[in-house]
Amino acid sequence: MSFKKAERFFNRLPAKGKIFVISSPSGGGKTTIRKRLLNSCSLSYSVSYTTRPPREGEKEGEDYLFISQEEFKRKREKGEFIEWTKVLKNYYATARDFLEKGLQEGRNVLLEIDVRGAKRIKRMYKKQAVLIFIAPPSFEELERRLKKRKTEEEERRQRLFLAEKEMQEIDKYDYLVINKNLEECIEDIKAIIRAERCRI
Repeated sequence: MSFKKAERFFNRLPAKGKIFVISSPSGGGKTTIRKRLLNSCSLSYSVSYTTRPPREGEKEGEDYLFISQEEFKRKREKGEFIEWTKVLKNYYATARDFLEKGLQEGRNVLLEIDVRGAKRIKRMYKKQAVLIFIAPPSFEELERRLKKRKTEEEERRQRLFLAEKEMQEIDKYDYLVINKNLEECIEDIKAIIRAERCRI
């Protein structure tokens, strides 16, 4: 292929963004990793809606968009969510408009969502969605992290049960990264993002 032909070929390539989905059990480290990725990678973060109350240190519009269950149901009925799920007693969802607009503009969008939401995104955006599962090195370590977070015993038990179910869905993901060492984990995910951006 001559240089001019190659140039015409690249000029015809559509500017399509990718969706990078990160999931992990509660306490797996995905929120810390997400913040670090946003500081070092060119990604647009899709802030999820949730009906749960803010945790200490969380900021409206940065960590989540906090809304009531009534408002959540209204938005869901109007079709404003591309995916939604219920975890324990709370609802979480991804805004449809932000995701679709980002892809149309050729931006790479980062989602931090659970396994059910990730599978739905993959079904809808098979060629554009890249699913990355972040796993703890062991269940013992996951329990230690939840205790450090001062999660109540009953909630901790529920989250560990849910984590076991989520870990059974790893084969639905494109990549598995073990978060044993935070810095190495982040570098592995950044390498995945760089490679996927180069995929034809």
